Amino acid sequence: MKKDSLIISKKKFNSRLIVGTGKYKSMTECAEAIKISGADIVTVAVRRVNITNKKKPLLMDYIDPKKITYLPNTAGCFNSNEALRTLRLAREIGGWKLVKLEVLGDKENLFPEMIETLKSTEILTKEGFKVMVYCNDDPLMAKRIENAGAAAIMPLAAPIGSGLGILNKINIQIIRNQTKLPLIVDAGLGQASDATIAMELGCDGVLVNTAIAKAKKPLKMAEAFKNAVIAGRQSFLSGRIEKKLLGSASSPKKGII
Repeated sequence: MKKDSLIISKKKFNSRLIVGTGKYKSMTECAEAIKISGADIVTVAVRRVNITNKKKPLLMDYIDPKKITYLPNTAGCFNSNEALRTLRLAREIGGWKLVKLEVLGDKENLFPEMIETLKSTEILTKEGFKVMVYCNDDPLMAKRIENAGAAAIMPLAAPIGSGLGILNKINIQIIRNQTKLPLIVDAGLGQASDATIAMELGCDGVLVNTAIAKAKKPLKMAEAFKNAVIAGRQSFLSGRIEKKLLGSASSPKKGII
């Protein structure tokens, strides 16, 4: 499994679990959960997490950007202009070019606004950004995102923070079959087994925030997700047995006493 690296924009990562940095009780708890999870990448909401004001606790004081890859995202953006401005600011602050694009359609459902998302992807790609794109689970739109130059496709499993798990396995499988880009399930996972299912569907990774941060025991849940992703990946690489309608005996039929 050590050689089975997650590769995004030609960069290798040991862990296939990406963890968010929001919603924790404290930055200390956040840092400890990320350490336990084994994640190599953490998402950072540029508009919400303090990475510039030295008079207040800085995320960098708890999570070393030299050891963990920061993935600036556009959480809270509802149009292309907001998203572009946010990621350009992130590049100015930390030189980040690998970013997560997230353009939401409304404040209630938090579904991706795909027209604005596609527009933003095209612009950011031309500006030299490596864009990991949060999108709906529509295979046709996912293909458009790929053609626009995305570095990774990140379809939702369910609405952000809902904990409902993967609601449309078929569409995730279709997207998997049609793209060679990294496919990372993002949003809506609720428990570790959801991550295993995503990995068994052939996804390259999962992104988790609320399911860990808001668990009754976040540190234990971080470990559970770490193990779940590893198990799901091993299961996928092993090749599952064929599904059959009828039973098939495990013991040999010949030589029975």
